[in-house]
Order: sequence, then C-alpha cells, then structure tokens
Amino acid sequence: MDTVPPDRDLAAIGLLQDPMRRALYGHVAGAGGEVSRNQAAEAVGVQRGLAAFHLDKLVEAGLLEASFRRLGKRRGPGAGRPAKLYRRARGEVAVSLPPRTYETAARLLAETVEQAGADLELQVAARRAGREAGRQELAAGPPPAVERLLAARGYEPYREGPALRLRNCPFSSLAGEYPVLVCAMNLSLIEGLLEGSGEPAGRAGMDPGPDRCCVAVRDRPKATSKGNQD
Repeated sequence: MDTVPPDRDLAAIGLLQDPMRRALYGHVAGAGGEVSRNQAAEAVGVQRGLAAFHLDKLVEAGLLEASFRRLGKRRGPGAGRPAKLYRRARGEVAVSLPPRTYETAARLLAETVEQAGADLELQVAARRAGREAGRQELAAGPPPAVERLLAARGYEPYREGPALRLRNCPFSSLAGEYPVLVCAMNLSLIEGLLEGSGEPAGRAGMDPGPDRCCVAVRDRPKATSKGNQD
C-alpha cells in the first residue's frame, strides 16, 4: 500500500478545509477517471485558471494525480499541447490523533482467520453485522435507498447499466493481501446490509473489475402483475 508521512497527511487534510478545493476533489474522485481542468472548472462553477491552481495544490498534497494527454484524435504538428488531466491518487491519506495502528491488527486477524480456515465463520459474522446495521437504518426512518446505505459506508456507488457498482473498496489494502478472504467477507457484509434494510435477497454478487470493489448490486427485480401470470 502507498503511504505518505504523517505530516503530509495532516497538510493534505488541511487543504480540504477550503470549500473550493473540497468541491474539486469531490468532483475528480467521483468521476472515476481522468478529468480535465475545463471539466473541473465547469463542474464547480469557477474560472479555469483558478481551478488549475487548486487542482495542482491537491496534486502536491498527494490527493490527486496528474498526467498529460491529447484529448482529440489529431496528432502531429498543429495538434496543440497535451491537456493536463487529474484523477484521484491511488495512495491513502489518514490521520489519527493520537496515532493508532488498526491496520496492523486487521492484517494479523486476517492472517489468523485464513490460516485457521475460519472463512465461513467470518462470512457469517459479517452478514450478521451487516443485517444489524441495515435494521438500524430501517428503524431510524423510511426505507433507505441502497445508494445512500452504501455511500454512507464509503463504497461510492455509481450506476452502470442494470447494476450499482462500487467505486471504492473500504477494505482495499487488506483485499490486496487476502483477496479471497476479504472479498467474501465484503460480499456477506453487503448482503446482510441489504437484507436488514428490507431489500430482496440475492441482489449483491461478485463482479470484480479494475479500480473498483469486487461486489456489485443488481437492480431490484420488477414485480409481475397477476394478470400476466399463466
């Protein structure tokens, strides 16, 4: 996993106190790909030059990554300069005061579960925890939207065809080291969350892909009218 020094983490989070930088970061992070200066400026309603200044500050802080690429098909002389494009940085920024090392404990626990062959027990526990969290959401008010449930837990859902895909995996670093163990746990957690919130069973399933969570949530099945039944 990429890491940055704690002082840099603090500085990076401090940058996001500025509403404009926070809006620019949110737009780039939510785009799921590369964003040009013009696109970012238009999205937050500021001039291109001002957007470029703040975007480059976010790159310096390690929150965004920048690259250069020509956007049109034209190449060679007269094609113009490559555009500067931004995307969310692959590394993580986290601050805990006082310092904590929960990730070390998580790795040790994952290694122990894997070596003990307790995968199924972990999945049962994850499903139970998700179901309880879903029930709490349901008890707090009207049935919550699936998108909001998942967004509140850091999955960053987005629609793609007949499914909700999850741009972010909250367990990304662990999943990289223990993919079978952690992805199965993640699926069970999401299944429990949907069940507890009153959603029909079977909507979540494994559908891994590059730069996204391994789980996807299929659309709710359409109700069939009695008149159409044989």
